[in-house]
Amino acid sequence: MNPVIIEVERSGFVESRHRGSVSGLAADGSAVVRLGTVDEPIFPRSSNKPMQAAAMLRLGLGLEGELLALASASHSGEDFHVEGVQKILAGAGLTPEDLQCPPARPIDPELAVVRDKSRLRMNCSGKHSAMLATCVINHWPTESYLDPDHPLQVAINKTVAELTGDEIAATGVDGCGAPLFAVTLTGLARAFRALVLAAPGTPERRVADAMRAHPQWTSGTDRDERRLMEAVPGLLVKGGAEGVDAFALADGRAGAVKIDDGAARARTPVTVATLRALGADGVPPELTTGPVHGGESIVGEIRAVGF
Repeated sequence: MNPVIIEVERSGFVESRHRGSVSGLAADGSAVVRLGTVDEPIFPRSSNKPMQAAAMLRLGLGLEGELLALASASHSGEDFHVEGVQKILAGAGLTPEDLQCPPARPIDPELAVVRDKSRLRMNCSGKHSAMLATCVINHWPTESYLDPDHPLQVAINKTVAELTGDEIAATGVDGCGAPLFAVTLTGLARAFRALVLAAPGTPERRVADAMRAHPQWTSGTDRDERRLMEAVPGLLVKGGAEGVDAFALADGRAGAVKIDDGAARARTPVTVATLRALGADGVPPELTTGPVHGGESIVGEIRAVGF
């Protein structure tokens, strides 16, 4: 059984606990943080996206800057995200009707009440538009781009295996409908380390650099990932559903987190604790814990334990 790595305290009383696992690597790639089971496969969910984007660049996708960050994003569905997706599609001669991600409301809670569901607002639409553009460049069919046997997905599978150093343990269907590849938590950390240490100008480094330069495009205006990347020098971080986070610092220190029960509230405090355990500078103190509300006041905290 994995250890408790998060406690939720309310009014001085611990009312909930989350178990999970953490893998942290030193700059030389050696394991220096190891909590729970880190060598069994998990679905990284959207933490796979930077690897998927690197695979698409290898296949000739020509995105740079904000649009490349968007291809790696779980975006909040803000208007500038939607405009970026439309640019990627238009550049490939496609339209939003070609997207096969499901319609969804924006992740941003304020926008979610004033914007209708659409494929463009779905948080994975940047990745899907980039997948479609990659198919157009390679003269591959776009109607079947989500099929695991499609040449695009076969190439992505190989890239994920290469960057993680793992054999793909299982192939599933992600929440957006795209193929999803299971790797170990340590393999996920190795992949993010490979992204930041790749030579400048390579597909892997281009993805890392675009995400770090434009964190509001990989997540949103009001997201923890943006705050972390803007505060911690050289940090690359990408979250995933079901309590996954993966990150790397510019010198190769890297880590990955999985919360057993999938609780999103536990993710950032554990990631911050792992960054501190690895000696990262500039970690925002306000992200060390999460708030627990009682009425209109904060009456407790969500905190990492066991580090």
